[in-house]
Amino acid sequence: MKRFRITLLVVCLLLGWLGYNDVSVYLRNQTPGVATINQVAAQDISQEWLQITGGYQDLLQAINMSGTMEIDAFLVPLKTTRTAEELLVWYETRNPRIVSALKTYYFKLDTDEARARFIEQNKELFFGQRNITGMTVSNLIADSNKNKLEKLLKEMNIPVSDKVVFVSEGKEPEKIRGFFFVAMAMLGIFKFLLGVKKKAPTAHNG
Repeated sequence: MKRFRITLLVVCLLLGWLGYNDVSVYLRNQTPGVATINQVAAQDISQEWLQITGGYQDLLQAINMSGTMEIDAFLVPLKTTRTAEELLVWYETRNPRIVSALKTYYFKLDTDEARARFIEQNKELFFGQRNITGMTVSNLIADSNKNKLEKLLKEMNIPVSDKVVFVSEGKEPEKIRGFFFVAMAMLGIFKFLLGVKKKAPTAHNG
């Protein structure tokens, strides 16, 4: 029984910590903040939910995140200028138009001439300016995802700066999960304390 109570307490503390992280992120991000690509690249941002303006995407440097033919997401660099070589901001996207264009370019075109013609026809999509809204990596849990993304870039022989910023396009702060975790943690801790209180008189009488 003692082991069960200790396990319950550990689970509750973990839920409370997870809930606190979610709630604090949500409270900091009631609405998406507006930041330029230069501010994001310099990490001059005060919140995690952002509308990033002024960036130029480069689809030719996009990375297939699944590593298989079943592609549904790409990791795309968002540059400060069209010709910028330092890639400090990357965003994960499942945008159907981008996914379709890249699948066509890599898997449906057989010659260099066809690929060059396709790029010319879709030049603005491949290299144009694009504003995105999404969440940046912001906490210890997300840091593990950041490490995976950095590993993916290194496997593709792409230099990774310590200042690299990853953004998940379309992601928003959790509005309910954090409060639910905190409530469950409080109920569990209350039950734990109630069990300790009930046992205390028995131990005293013994």
